[in-house]
Amino acid sequence: MQPHRIYFKSLFRSGSLTETTTCNVYINASQQQLCNYTDLHTGEQWFCYKPKKLSCDARVTHATGGFKKNIKRQEEMLFQSGINMKVSIPPANHPNISVLPRVEDQTRGIGDIVRTEPSGYYYGGAWRPLDGTKVHQFNSSTAVSQCLRGKGLHLFGDSTIRQWFEYFIASFPGLKKFDLHSSKQAGPLMALDYPNNILVTYRCHGPPIRFANVPVTQLRYIANELDHIDGGPNTVVVIGVWSHFSTFTADVYIQRLQNIRKAVVRLLSRAPRTLVVIRTANPKALTVYETLTNSDWYSIQGDKLLRAVFKGLDVHLVDAWDMVLAHQLPHNLHPQPPIIKNMIDVLLSYICRPPTDQTRGNP
Repeated sequence: MQPHRIYFKSLFRSGSLTETTTCNVYINASQQQLCNYTDLHTGEQWFCYKPKKLSCDARVTHATGGFKKNIKRQEEMLFQSGINMKVSIPPANHPNISVLPRVEDQTRGIGDIVRTEPSGYYYGGAWRPLDGTKVHQFNSSTAVSQCLRGKGLHLFGDSTIRQWFEYFIASFPGLKKFDLHSSKQAGPLMALDYPNNILVTYRCHGPPIRFANVPVTQLRYIANELDHIDGGPNTVVVIGVWSHFSTFTADVYIQRLQNIRKAVVRLLSRAPRTLVVIRTANPKALTVYETLTNSDWYSIQGDKLLRAVFKGLDVHLVDAWDMVLAHQLPHNLHPQPPIIKNMIDVLLSYICRPPTDQTRGNP
């Protein structure tokens, strides 16, 4: 683990004078050399090198700075998609598999260490969970409008959550994107369906976020945002935080998840009928860059942490990992539309489940 192989930049400005310095979760320097942007509420740490001529208060933007490979050119041949990564292994002799009964460890269940059973499967192109949740198909704008009528849907996370916002806009003409004059990548984004009183918003999570030129005024931690949501039966919160933490040690990700968990507990305490949905990580296509910064190995470790942190809470899970893994389409950091459509169907089924279907999803 080399947490500094990804680094970040911030622009400082005062009038016509500008400076740019390096930022990160950890920076090895004295306090006199640093600007400390640790969030006072959550304790999430963030530092930048102090500009030479400007004050720490002059910071205006956050952006990804770069990536240090720390790998020799001749070693890159070990990371080639379709050659030695993401390649199916054919059977050596007989294409048959014998499935034997699972043998439990007598001292500790295998299931306590790693998930060994899929969470669902596809049939006729539709996702069917194995936890008893009934997933309905929302194939028309009318069906979606009826489901979301009178509701506020708030999406928080990275680009894999922003993809859901974009899918709603592209697939359901009733939702009109409201121009907030914000970055298409970082947001914030908002869409409205006035006749049906539907609000859909998206906001990216706080640093470390590998986006370009996010205004500091729009850098928000999800835990803090959740504390400003009233909640209630007409409020739906979706959270997806995973991809941008793969270059950091586990403690950074655990702290972020624990802060979000505490905020979810507070939200559900003051508004128990608020619906909270967690999107898991998913496997992706692997390049040299992805292998070194965000490989599936890193992602699955984080996925286990996410499930452990939210285990036992009254939240729902959209198992993006299994939904991508089980589909015939190739793996992609941003899953293709048929998979996203199934994820949205799962989300809407949680929102609009029949009164007799009260099974709760659980990480």
